Parts: sequence; C-alpha cells; structure tokens
Amino acid sequence: MSAGMGMGMGAGGPATGTRRALAAVMERVAVTASDVGARFPLYAQPDDGRWTTTGRGSWTGGFWAGLLWLRARYTGDEADRSAAAACTARLEPWVGADTATRGLILWYGTAPAGDDAGAAALRARAARAVLAAHDDELGIVPWGDALGGPRLLARVDGVPGTVPLLADAGPQGLVAAAAHLHRHLDLCLGANPPALRPALRFDAGAGWQPCEDPPPGWSRGRAWLLLAVADALLRPGLAAALSAARLDEAVELLLPPGEFVVPAADSARPDGPLDTSATAITAVALLKLARVPGPRAGRCADRAGAILSCLAESHVTGRDSGRPPGMLLDGCYDAGQGLAVRHELIWGDFFLALGLAALHGVVDITRV
Repeated sequence: MSAGMGMGMGAGGPATGTRRALAAVMERVAVTASDVGARFPLYAQPDDGRWTTTGRGSWTGGFWAGLLWLRARYTGDEADRSAAAACTARLEPWVGADTATRGLILWYGTAPAGDDAGAAALRARAARAVLAAHDDELGIVPWGDALGGPRLLARVDGVPGTVPLLADAGPQGLVAAAAHLHRHLDLCLGANPPALRPALRFDAGAGWQPCEDPPPGWSRGRAWLLLAVADALLRPGLAAALSAARLDEAVELLLPPGEFVVPAADSARPDGPLDTSATAITAVALLKLARVPGPRAGRCADRAGAILSCLAESHVTGRDSGRPPGMLLDGCYDAGQGLAVRHELIWGDFFLALGLAALHGVVDITRV
C-alpha cells in the first residue's frame, strides 16, 4: 500500500526532512558519478544501489547531466561544474537523432546549467533541430524512430522538455511549441468523457489510433502532460498562443487528488508496483504551477511541498537503512514488462532533486 502525504515525517518537520533528503540525494549523485564513470546511469538495484548503465544515455541521458548540474549548483565546486559540463557535451549526438525525446534529453540536460555557455549553445542547436522536425501537417514533432518502433506516434513523454525547447527557438518555435502541445492535449485528452490516452499512432487511412502501450493507467502519463502544461503557462508568449480555457481544463483534469498517495505504476493494477518517479515529476509540475499567478497557485504550492515531504521521509534511503543513502526507491520503469519495478530510476532522482533544490532556493524552478 502506498504511503500518504506526511507519513513518517520526523520531529523536525517537513523543512528539516526535505533539507536532509536534498543533502542525501546530492551525496548520492557524487557516489553514482564515481560508480558509472563515462557511462550513463539508468536504474539501480533497490538492495545495493548497483546501477544498470548505458553508453550513449538513451532517452534518460539528460537527467544524469541535469543531476550533475544540480549538484554543481548545490556545492558551488568547480570540479562538479566541470564534470557536469563534460557529461552535457556527451549528449551532443542526440541533437540530430530522430526522436521527440530530444526534449527530455536536451532540455533537462542543459537548462539546470544556468549561464554555462556550452550548455546554452547545445540547447540552441537542439531547439533548431527539433523545430526542423516539426510536422506542420500533423501539428507535432513526431515521436521518431531513433529508439525503434513506428515513427508517427504522439506520446505524452514527447511533450515535456520539447515545449520549452521549441519556445526558445524564436517566433516560429513559439508557434510550433503551441501546436505541439495543443495537438497532444486534443489527442491524449480528447476522449469523451475525457480520459488519458498516453500514446497514439497515425494511420494514413484511419487517422490517430490509441496504442496499447503505454496503457491508459500509466502513472507517468498524467505527470508528463501536467509538466508540459505547466511549462506553457510559465511562458506568457506561449500561453497567449494557446487557449487559456483549454490549458485550465487540462490542469484540472491532470492534477493529482487532494489526498495524494504515490500512484500505482498502472492504475488498472492497484496492487501492483508503485511509481515514485511519477510522483516526483508531479511535484515539479506543481511547483511550476505555483508560480503561475491565480487562485490555483497556493493550492499547488502546498501540494508540492507535502508530496516532496512524503517522498523524502518515506521513500528516500537514509544512513541507517543498510543501503546507500539518497536513493529514491519504489520507482517503476515498466510494469508491463516487469522491468525495474521497485528500483531507483535516474529520472526519478532528477525530478526529486529538482523539486527539493527549488524548495530550498538552489534553483529557479521557472527556468528548468
């Protein structure tokens, strides 16, 4: 059974728990960097923290680079900054890859770098490349075939990162970002009554057809789409190019319930594995929504803080756990395939670290 908000909170209160968790997660980044060398961590065993790694980073490589940048900003150490810059440079081959996950890779791998010139140059190149891949007829940047499978997909995980990346690519990029998000909202929330469809495939004869994988109950589906909407609302030029009513409707459909619990990786399997990575993504989306002026801001700030406290106190390993401290456990890579179903996931670590860093003033959440 998943842990509710506030369970296990220590006597020091939420601020003490989240500050302690931030320090532990930053320490975990340093340990991971020593363990993986020039490779990219993907997911770690829950018992001993041993990482499964990739050579090129796959769709998660930007989260490792982003974590290194968050550590560099946390410590202020020049050696940490150099390590982050070197890792970011290794993302360069993904600029020309045919995949909408360039948003995840090249936005989150560069935006936490702040004013680093190398990261900014790479992000600008990526924005131009993603803009060039935008299909005006379909209204989206297609999923692409760089990771295998059919190319003409619309998937919710092809929207976060891609929206701010496109929005930074000048007037044409702003138009493309608005179209990309609006089309995904229409497709992925377009059922009547509204229901999430995380992925759809384009068929020349039948149009857009829902895919079976990821399933409708996929935990990260709602989180990814909420994050993309939050990013749009934080950019006045982009929000103006979209329907304010449509964005507000999407937020209300995607917000987590008031009595938040860490969700099952697939809501159709409520007794199956949990997914704390979806929780961490949601917390960051809520922190962003809290910076959007309006009556929703305070509610989102409170929810984000409570969710981060829950993760810090109930799902992050401590020094007395018998495992490496700073691991965000209970993440699920793929419930259907039984892959890494209760593990530490690199993107879960990243979004937890980003949320905690924003909560304690290390980063400006509106710029990452």
